[in-house]
Amino acid sequence: MPYETITDLIKEAIIFIFPAYCANAIPVLAGGGKPIDLNKKFPDGKPVFGSNKTIRGFIAGLAVGTVVGVLQNLLFNYNIFLGFMVSLGALIGDLIESFIKRRLNFEPGRMLPIADQLDFVFGALLFSTPIIIPKLEVVLVLILITPPIHIFTNFAAYLLKLKKTPW
Repeated sequence: MPYETITDLIKEAIIFIFPAYCANAIPVLAGGGKPIDLNKKFPDGKPVFGSNKTIRGFIAGLAVGTVVGVLQNLLFNYNIFLGFMVSLGALIGDLIESFIKRRLNFEPGRMLPIADQLDFVFGALLFSTPIIIPKLEVVLVLILITPPIHIFTNFAAYLLKLKKTPW
């Protein structure tokens, strides 16, 4: 293992994904307003993404994630464009999962286990590939640590009345 400790590996994974974590979380705080699908229906008659995916939330998430990448550049020599790309990927990944949930007749806010916790991570990983292909061990750590982090932060947001559901 090229890391001196497991802590070093976890630190690298969190530094890599942190802009995406922030981009994914900010729409809970800054969302609302006009839905990103403009209330359009897909040919199946269902909403494309649903009312919880808003233009304001998407833009705020992208902006905050990118700023986090800039700050990480100052602290860790993080690639600024990577911060933008993992943030964009996180938001697109979340939109794709929302699209799938609408096709499966899931109401907005209803949980789809595993997908809800990892959709944004897979989007971030995919969008990072033009800049860097993360090491396999980093990817594995992210898959392991993200679900409990996601569940904990969503429950905290629910307790703080920032979310209507605890997931």
